[in-house]
Amino acid sequence: MPLDLPYFFTMVNDFEINATGRSEDLVANPLRYGLRIADEPEPVTLVIFGATGDLTRKKLIPALFSLFANGNISNFKVVGFARRGWSEDYFRDYVLKIINESVLSKAPESLKREFLGKCFYISSTFESEKGYQSIKEIFPLPKNRVFYLATPPVAYEKIITRLGETGLSDEGESKKFFSRIIVEKPFGNDLDSAKRLNSILNRYFKESQIFRIDHYLGKETVQNIMVLRFGNGIFEPIWNNRYVDHVQITVAEKEGIGTRGNYYDKSGALRDIVQNHMMQLLSLVAMEPPIDLRPDTIRDEKVKVLESIKPIPFELLTRETVRGQYSRGIVDGEEVPGYREEENVSPDSTTETFVALRVFLDSWRWAGVPFYLRTGKRMSRRITEIAIQFKNPPHILFREQSLSNTIPNSLVMRIQPDEAVTISINSKIPGYTLEMRPVNMSFRYGSTFGEDPPEAYERLLLDVMNGDSTLYTRRDEIEASWRFITEILEGWGKLGERELPQYRAGSSGPDEAKKLLSLEGRRWRKL
Repeated sequence: MPLDLPYFFTMVNDFEINATGRSEDLVANPLRYGLRIADEPEPVTLVIFGATGDLTRKKLIPALFSLFANGNISNFKVVGFARRGWSEDYFRDYVLKIINESVLSKAPESLKREFLGKCFYISSTFESEKGYQSIKEIFPLPKNRVFYLATPPVAYEKIITRLGETGLSDEGESKKFFSRIIVEKPFGNDLDSAKRLNSILNRYFKESQIFRIDHYLGKETVQNIMVLRFGNGIFEPIWNNRYVDHVQITVAEKEGIGTRGNYYDKSGALRDIVQNHMMQLLSLVAMEPPIDLRPDTIRDEKVKVLESIKPIPFELLTRETVRGQYSRGIVDGEEVPGYREEENVSPDSTTETFVALRVFLDSWRWAGVPFYLRTGKRMSRRITEIAIQFKNPPHILFREQSLSNTIPNSLVMRIQPDEAVTISINSKIPGYTLEMRPVNMSFRYGSTFGEDPPEAYERLLLDVMNGDSTLYTRRDEIEASWRFITEILEGWGKLGERELPQYRAGSSGPDEAKKLLSLEGRRWRKL
């Protein structure tokens, strides 16, 4: 059952006892850094479609084993479902290899064997009805079931339809058991395709059964945005256009596109990052206080933000949006290829690997406050952060005391790589004058609470098993986000194919992005 108060909002002073009795030397503290552990889910079967893919290997299996090792889940089964003709023993060996390459590689062998005994495998195409019947018939499983679509989006419709036709989506009239589905991004590639996918899902699943995942919402600092705003009396009174000058949201990546050329060249940065991750961050920063912590109450407020985003008129599109594409450059001391030199990328591609936007919200709280969004690949640094920059004092009292050395106050929430919150203020330098300079007050999750926060997928998977949809996106959220993004895409289409500004790999993006802020006397934060 969903928690009345999601456990990430509650801190306890004393660590709880590990009720499972499992080895305490598995990790320094199985209960992490004092977070109240959520209720253990009911017995459940998790079916992973695309179980041989990268997402399962890099995220899902490590997250599930961590949850099991820490005592969060015990009565469950994991069923891998994929085309490859693997045997069950081969799949278990594959799972063991993943565990041995993870941070929990030193877990007791007995614990690993116990986890492997809960893993099963079905070799089947996504079209074959026989494979879906096997989920119900081949072995006894908990009736509660969660289906995870860890496949390319092209397979979504086939899988959803088969689950519906074979009755696996049905929870029964008595609802003595549940059936839930997790859908990975990208959720469509424009508004029409997102609506179509939603319609297919709603044909076989009720909205309460659907969990559209965005792993950014599982990150501790993202969850902490609400606690920071609504759990402290000092921030909310100044969280508005009277005191905030502007907001910057940055998602910068050092990596290129890797082996994702086929996908990325049809997608681009706007679809890949802005439509989902950045729209979610924007909605959490700008939302109004919810009246309670129920999932739909919180999501209602997020939707209002997305629906309040002012469309960018076509005639202002080239002023309010900036696109770019990385060229050959140096990253971490090594020369890397340009985007058009990457595998499976057209040599004359006009797909953007960098995008910057200036966005305004049509709301009482945020009227006139610009939100600057930027994201790019092959940047100088990997960092995701939200920076709230406040206005200068109404009267500059220290006009003659090294004003050039001061900066506007800011509150920065860093989401990755090291999760932290920093407040910048101006302070007097010790001495006989009123010389000033900026100083930072900050805390990092790892040092403050003793350990790095748990992986996002651990939290998100546990929430699905418990039926808590707070950190998942609802249908109207998805469509409101795509409505704004699709208008930009259509505007770019009307502009026609054009050469994009190039930025050197290892830089902070194209020079054109600087003009987005400099015309109003602002500038981007250094990466």
